[in-house]
Amino acid sequence: MQLEVLTPERKLFSGEVYGVQLPGIDGSFEILDKHAPLIAALGKGKMKVLKDKANAELFTIDGGFVEVLRNKATVLVEGAAVAAK
Repeated sequence: MQLEVLTPERKLFSGEVYGVQLPGIDGSFEILDKHAPLIAALGKGKMKVLKDKANAELFTIDGGFVEVLRNKATVLVEGAAVAAK
């Protein structure tokens, strides 16, 4: 699936991924390939971009929203940074 992570200042990530784990306001959740359409609010926490089943990239986000439509997830966040591994 296609993933884009955007902040007000820049595009933080764009590319094909296996899935993404996000901190929802009511708990964390995961979006995988061919997910049903969705709009959800995000809280502060860790976002894990699953590049494939073995490789992932971690980010710390300050809250925002995610939209999933036609096998593309767009994550709009107020602020984000690459998390230490």
